[in-house]
Amino acid sequence: MLSRLLSLPLAALALACASPEPAAAPAGPAAAPAGPAAPAAPPGSAALTSGGDPGFDHDVTGVVGAPPPPWDVGPWYNSPPLTPAELRGKVVLVRWFMAPSCPFCSATAPALKALDERYRTRGLIVVGMYHHKDPEPLDPGAVKGYLAHFGYSFPVAIDPDWRTLKRWWMDGHPKREYTSVSFLLDRAGLVRHVHLGGKLEPDTPEFAVVEGRVRALLDEPAR
Repeated sequence: MLSRLLSLPLAALALACASPEPAAAPAGPAAAPAGPAAPAAPPGSAALTSGGDPGFDHDVTGVVGAPPPPWDVGPWYNSPPLTPAELRGKVVLVRWFMAPSCPFCSATAPALKALDERYRTRGLIVVGMYHHKDPEPLDPGAVKGYLAHFGYSFPVAIDPDWRTLKRWWMDGHPKREYTSVSFLLDRAGLVRHVHLGGKLEPDTPEFAVVEGRVRALLDEPAR
């Protein structure tokens, strides 16, 4: 399957990584009522979001400035099972990704590794969430191979049927641009920044924004 996907034109691979989910994926629960408006960014701080293209649903109302729902994921790799509550006191970057056939996910892998390597000792925890889009049934063994391919040593979990991705990002928002979205949580467990998906590559302005937010949150005292 992987060799067949890698032979596709780049445009076809990019379409496979974009937001619409496979027909076989079950519908998520009804959208929860929108929460209060997210707080404005403090003067001089980076934007609340980065990445994405105009024309899609980039609304972060009720997402930024709030704790995310509990996640319902597993099995875990490179770590025992974790919960957001157990990660309080840490700055946490959660990124959804797919197989290496996704060009966005392959392009983003070096950025995730760089952030993990540069800031793990300062208190950053990078968490990968694998969400399955291939037509073949989900194979946890294959996912373990993807982690070796990407070189991920940080904690990674499978998000079965996109249960957590839907709760965090997609429920009530059918026009999200990408599912390969990233959330940056502060030491209190609140979402403080969302990278809207697609590529996040080192040495780019988008990466500089995310890295700057990571540094700022690491410099904040624990609440």
